[in-house]
Amino acid sequence: MKFEVRYANHPNDSKYYDTEELRENYLVEHVFVKDDISLVYSHQDRIIAGGVYPVTKELKLETSDELRANYFLERRELGIINIGGDGVVTLDGQVYNVKSKDGLYVGKGTKDVSFKSIDSKNPAKFYIASAPAHMTYPTYYIDFEKANHRPCGEAKTLNKRVINQYIHPDVCKSCQLAMGMTCLEEGSGWNTMPSHTHERRMEVYFYFDIPKGNVVFHMMGEPQETRHIVMRNEELVISPSWSIHSGVGTANYSFIWAMCGENQEFDDMDNIETTDLR
Repeated sequence: MKFEVRYANHPNDSKYYDTEELRENYLVEHVFVKDDISLVYSHQDRIIAGGVYPVTKELKLETSDELRANYFLERRELGIINIGGDGVVTLDGQVYNVKSKDGLYVGKGTKDVSFKSIDSKNPAKFYIASAPAHMTYPTYYIDFEKANHRPCGEAKTLNKRVINQYIHPDVCKSCQLAMGMTCLEEGSGWNTMPSHTHERRMEVYFYFDIPKGNVVFHMMGEPQETRHIVMRNEELVISPSWSIHSGVGTANYSFIWAMCGENQEFDDMDNIETTDLR
């Protein structure tokens, strides 16, 4: 298991980052590594995010020295969304067949977590996110139809999309983790515009289904001091609470968002007028 630590920083620092420094601090390029688990532990609200890619063997989610825990979910909760072929997640002996685009919430205290694919020629790709947890909520399987689907945006503003909420108070209980998948319609490119921040929680974006030869320009930074990071397919970016997190693609795409922090109010945002951005 690959386990990388990223430290938090002050927003003033980012004003002076060049392209390479922005990418070193916020971008994670290699999320899915064949037959491995690749995770990033961010000190932004101590979220952990990354990919589990079991092609030819079963993979077990182990603890790490950085967690100082007897097992990974001793003090944490976990969200899973499968973006690949059908797979299997086993939790303390309980087997869950996780189809493509289905999700799973796993409560604190689950000791044994393992992943495998049904077909190595069409392997599962489990994107996962984990946050510290103060109590145990029941494990909950979220097939795509059970997610809370919220159409929003308009074609004329290039942001027509569906927000699919998986781990959300309207779907299942969690301590602080919120997680879902947003899919843009053909002809739309903006995922979040007008922009916003939310001081009460941070967020991680994982971009995927970006067509070959295309990219997403992820906008970040303080509203009056914006920067951008060019994202390729299946990469993730860390967004601190003080930063905007908007993206525009050269074609339509999808992304998984995961949040943790002070609250789970999805609409608790500090909205910013587009004309006020600099």
